[in-house]
Amino acid sequence: MSELQFPPLFQGEPLSGPADPFDRAIALAIAGTDAGTVVYNLDGPQLRASLVFAPEKPLEEAMTALPVCGLGLQAALGALAPPEVAVHLDWDGGIKVNGATCGRLRAKASSVLPDAEPDWLVIGLELGMTSPADNPGEAPDRTCLLEEGCADITPGDLLEAWVRHSLYWINRWLEDGPRPVHDDWRALVPNVGEPVEIDGQSGTFVGVDENFGMLLRNGEETSLIPLSTRLET
Repeated sequence: MSELQFPPLFQGEPLSGPADPFDRAIALAIAGTDAGTVVYNLDGPQLRASLVFAPEKPLEEAMTALPVCGLGLQAALGALAPPEVAVHLDWDGGIKVNGATCGRLRAKASSVLPDAEPDWLVIGLELGMTSPADNPGEAPDRTCLLEEGCADITPGDLLEAWVRHSLYWINRWLEDGPRPVHDDWRALVPNVGEPVEIDGQSGTFVGVDENFGMLLRNGEETSLIPLSTRLET
């Protein structure tokens, strides 16, 4: 295929075979690569890609990049997929298409200290394009874009759209603050208001704080689970 086109200040690094873009992006970030590097692998049944950020914010604020990239993916699929395809997001980065798990967003940073400004933050995307199973549909709680009527979407087109729409949401976040991100993201999270169990705690997921930390209500008490606890270590 022709070389992928990314917005200005973004540069791509393609991988092939089993190479993991998330691991490669982390290695490049540690070595001091420029923010805006897009590492991707279009081989296999999944679209795998990672974005390198250099946040100029404390880690807890910078973690907003995770839901921002989720909004970017929803917008990309909204532009490319048939109108009946519904995309929802889990608080911790899970991606659902028409109610079934289709992939995930993941994150890793140079530091796990919430108040420290990390040198780098990597957001990774894994999204099922085709079914790796011999019998598609054998796992009803999992799906892929092919099974949801998205056969015409190519991994390259979706990757370009994801980066483009994520950049739009990054700019909105930086210019307008977290409120517009909150408003659009919350509409895509189906289990707000429902009971959840997470990190050994149970309660009602009543919403998020300004940095997208989960607010968990149990009786008269409300506890906070910071989004930075979802970082891979």
